[in-house]
Amino acid sequence: MRNTELLIPAGSLEILKTAVIYGADAVYIGGEAFGLRAKAHNFSLPEMKEGIQFAHERGVKVYVTANILAHNQDLPGVEEYFKELKDIAPDALIISDPGVFAIAKRILPHVEIHISTQANNTNYGTFRFWYELGARRVVTARELSLEEIRQIRSRIPEDMEIESFIHGAMCISYSGRCLLSNYFTGRDANQGACTHPCRWKYAVVEETRPGEYMPVYENDRGTFIFNSKDLCMIEHIPELLEAGIDSFKIEGRMKTALYVAAVTRTYRRAIDDCKKDEALYRRSLEWYKEEIGKCTTREFSTGFYFGKPGTDSQIYDNSTYHKNYTYLGTVQETDAQRRARIEQKNKFSVGETIEVMKPAGDNLLVTVKGIYDEEGKAQESAPHARQIVWVDLGIPTEPWDILRRKEESGKTAV
Repeated sequence: MRNTELLIPAGSLEILKTAVIYGADAVYIGGEAFGLRAKAHNFSLPEMKEGIQFAHERGVKVYVTANILAHNQDLPGVEEYFKELKDIAPDALIISDPGVFAIAKRILPHVEIHISTQANNTNYGTFRFWYELGARRVVTARELSLEEIRQIRSRIPEDMEIESFIHGAMCISYSGRCLLSNYFTGRDANQGACTHPCRWKYAVVEETRPGEYMPVYENDRGTFIFNSKDLCMIEHIPELLEAGIDSFKIEGRMKTALYVAAVTRTYRRAIDDCKKDEALYRRSLEWYKEEIGKCTTREFSTGFYFGKPGTDSQIYDNSTYHKNYTYLGTVQETDAQRRARIEQKNKFSVGETIEVMKPAGDNLLVTVKGIYDEEGKAQESAPHARQIVWVDLGIPTEPWDILRRKEESGKTAV
């Protein structure tokens, strides 16, 4: 069995630290340019440096995405950006463009290069090609089955690594190479500015009757013809390990700290349990599924891993996602009165029952006994986004504990 890595996304410094604390082996982040998540908060160079130091002190690696499909005008900026990364020393760069790859090899020769899924890596010949050029790892196209990945593993060098997405949003277009966003809005998905038109509701216009929209009906709510389910492989960790995948990758650099913490903690435990004893993993499946279900997600599928998806892998009647829990904040510090200091993320009130989520795996139901502002003045609720408050939960808490509240409705529109 190979030394499997759990690779977690982070769209901000706070989320990087959360991923590290909750069990990531490695984290991937984007700088302020040349990654494919332009709408994420992303990292300034000082934040990147702080994040890498934080991770390295805890034995966790950090990979930086530079996986746009570059145009001529991008290349001088890429060169300057990579020169700036010299002093920051990420553990690897994630790249899809051969021109960007060549610049990285020249300017950062001692930094590993991982080939992004955007490069459409679907066969062992492609893996060998990149390996001979100096890439250490290749990310499989999402369109590969487990059997195809097994075949790749058997036909590439032993020290070459395979990385595969195992959880998160699926793109309707081949390995993320989508033209819809550029066509409709002028914002290029391949340059990091996707507007996610695959989630929109569509109608038909007949060419002789412009402006007359005829709805496409799957049912009375319409049809969302490009809207794929999310990928979830929490029930198939043994098969993923057996296929020879080196890095289990989670999608989601636009997600909250709560999402990242919950997914990281759950997959960390599932992987560790399975490696220790597959019977233990099987006994714990309901816990893994329950915890994953507490994240904000769409419906789940297993993607292409067990064959080409059928009609049940699409969501045809809505573009909503399930939101079972709301993120209230992360404990930053505690005081002598056992109160927890947090930056409020969503409103909550005195008297509410909420959950304390701990990195080690425990979930504790508590009642909010008091909320105080920074001057110590009591308040009935925490209604102001990003307000710093001290919260009395009646129990001791620790830094990095996450506060969340269960919601009754369970669905929210995108």
